[in-house]
Amino acid sequence: MARPQSPDYDKRREAILAAAAHLYAARGFAGASVADLAKACRTSKSLIYHYFPSKDDILYAAMATHLDALVSAAEEASQAGSAEARLRALTRAFMRLYVGAQDSHKVLLNELDNLPPARRAEVVAKQRRIIASVEALVRELRPDAGPLTLPLTMLFFGMINWTHTWFHAGGAVGADRLADMAVELMLGGVGTVSV
Repeated sequence: MARPQSPDYDKRREAILAAAAHLYAARGFAGASVADLAKACRTSKSLIYHYFPSKDDILYAAMATHLDALVSAAEEASQAGSAEARLRALTRAFMRLYVGAQDSHKVLLNELDNLPPARRAEVVAKQRRIIASVEALVRELRPDAGPLTLPLTMLFFGMINWTHTWFHAGGAVGADRLADMAVELMLGGVGTVSV
């Protein structure tokens, strides 16, 4: 007979993933053991393995959870009206997610090669869905861009994906304003950004 799930199963699982993302962001996937994770969670290795069959599963879940939130945000933003409004909604949603997920974002950017090939392919497929959603917006905004559509899309991601290295939510610029600045830069260049 299978052991029943505890009422706080999802909450505990999320806490393990948050601790794992923090450890992997700080030490790298190879530099943090399941024993280290258990210690950070103030629990046992066996309890960690109750939630995740392997260390690889923890890494995959940390990445997939973050990507699933981004995919969901992109899908929700696709309902926002004009292409410009959709780009603004998507960028704001991404920045809001980035603010609370610096560790997960860093793990996603730095640890992909540590996943087994099948899981890596799943993560890359999710990343490509996100890129494709922005690429479609860029194509709609600039139908004349032709072969430059993908480079413009990747430049957009270059603006927002590395904010985890310097952005502080309590700083002079909030996440929404930073998102709006990125959209203004994307649409019209530095001269169009309101200061």
